[in-house]
Amino acid sequence: MSDYAAPLDDIRFTIDGLVDLDGLTKLEPYGEIDADSVQAVLEEFGRLMAEVWAPTNVTGDTVGSHMEGDGVVTPEGFKEAYQAYADAGWGAVPFEPEYGGGGFPWVVGIAMQEMLNSANMALAMAPLLTQGAIDAILFHGSEEQREVYLKRMVSGEWAGSMNLTEPDAGSDVGALRTRAVRQDDGSYRITGQKIYITFGEHDLTENIVHLVLARTPDAPTGTKGISCFIVPKYLVEEDGSLGERNDVKVVSLEHKMGIKASPTCVLAYGDESDGAVGYLIGEENAGMRYMFTMMNNARLGVGVEGLGLAERSYQQALDYAKERHQGYAPGAARGEKSLIVDHPDVRRNLLTMRSVTEAMRALAYTVAEHIDIAKHASEEADRTEAQELVDLLIPLAKSWCTDEAERVTSIGIQVHGGMGYIEETGAAQHYRDAKITQIYEGTNGIQAMDLVGRKMPMRAGGVFTDQVARMRATVTELEGAGDGLAPIAEELAKAVDATESTGRWLMENGMEDPVVALSAATPFQRLFALTAAGWLMGKQALLASRRLDAGDGDSSFLEEKLITARFFARNVLPEVHGLVGPATSGKDDLMGASF
Repeated sequence: MSDYAAPLDDIRFTIDGLVDLDGLTKLEPYGEIDADSVQAVLEEFGRLMAEVWAPTNVTGDTVGSHMEGDGVVTPEGFKEAYQAYADAGWGAVPFEPEYGGGGFPWVVGIAMQEMLNSANMALAMAPLLTQGAIDAILFHGSEEQREVYLKRMVSGEWAGSMNLTEPDAGSDVGALRTRAVRQDDGSYRITGQKIYITFGEHDLTENIVHLVLARTPDAPTGTKGISCFIVPKYLVEEDGSLGERNDVKVVSLEHKMGIKASPTCVLAYGDESDGAVGYLIGEENAGMRYMFTMMNNARLGVGVEGLGLAERSYQQALDYAKERHQGYAPGAARGEKSLIVDHPDVRRNLLTMRSVTEAMRALAYTVAEHIDIAKHASEEADRTEAQELVDLLIPLAKSWCTDEAERVTSIGIQVHGGMGYIEETGAAQHYRDAKITQIYEGTNGIQAMDLVGRKMPMRAGGVFTDQVARMRATVTELEGAGDGLAPIAEELAKAVDATESTGRWLMENGMEDPVVALSAATPFQRLFALTAAGWLMGKQALLASRRLDAGDGDSSFLEEKLITARFFARNVLPEVHGLVGPATSGKDDLMGASF
């Protein structure tokens, strides 16, 4: 496997160009942050990822994590890599200073997540799951809970895990049966079993703070009766020291297709007592509402996993194509065989990988930017608009980035040819690792259901209409920006037309019959996501063109950005039109088939 290098120039272009970083630093919490400090953070973090984390990726895939007694041992090098990350305080960068955080915008944290996942997605799952647990406690925990747990979770001294899934309650979380019984001292006793718990047990930190969904004895049925509990691996004494081991134990580890070093645990609660000790977060029966407050960040995080894997796969494919000699490229003199990077079809593969990866980055970072605005803008109208955009684009960011990760990592294998099918090259690992991203945190089909069932009807379709208007405004800018951007303007205009008309059809027909809406959901989600990606690639082209005209930046780099945007518009964006038929075909054949 080739070495990983953090794509700092690409990240800088996106985070301080497509994203309005200057505007974010004017928001109240970020007044002490500037572009130079962001760049310094990303450069140093990228160095850690390249030099310390990335070399552990292959070892993790070939060795995996394993159980010893009632503990889990991670592969060689993982503890040291994690400790280097925690000791330097990297996990704290995007969190609030009052809990030991660095106070940087969330979009900076997302850029760091990209590098984490490129370097070693399996290991990255530990801090990323901890971030989700931090969010839940930060927004819904009591002040006492925040004081006890947050500082040591933000610092990386303790880890966190999310415990939702059960054997008979996967995506249907409302069917869970884990039980929580209140005690006289206000704590609860938790009994039951959870499956698919990422880093539910490991040797990276001295304590693990599990967030567990469970049902109290008199709770309503379904999701309305779910509560959320803190269940630490080790109980915490009043002085903050660790006390006795709680009755939560790993039963087994799943044997997986990818991310093999990330221990996916079956956890049992209360098998050796009357229950593991748990502490209610917020109110009883409000657990699902609390989970949804962190869902946008979590789903965006999964999309960024797809981005990270796509970038790593592209880097490896490009390195191989620039080293591998085979055949003669058109016009090449006979003698030494040509590098395969000179063959047109290989170049098409590489440019597809590059353009899609850049579009994924633009989409993920744009959503993260608006998460920051939605939290911290001074005007309520600005906060509302930003939150609406986040809500609309989150299912697209999660589903499209992970679907495209599967495509990009598959192309990466293809560039390697037969060597890509051989595990020793490492190309196949990225493909295997990518598959889970389409499944967890709500499968991409569930994202599509969320899009058509909850997001498209927002403000009676007004949020969707506003997004169409934004995309049309970019078309207008492109049309006035010269002949070099005309192909992008033309293709984007046609894609926006197709998206608007298909969205209108969906709202007219699907709102009356939910089966029609659900039948159209997945193709419409991909259609909309492609157009949104094309919109952002159009913005990329405008930015690169303006900087070239102003003599601002590396002209070769900016020319490549224009080439990539044009390629995306001409070769990827037209896929939109093949999705109009599937998205408007109705339900009859789908529901009429016998299985």
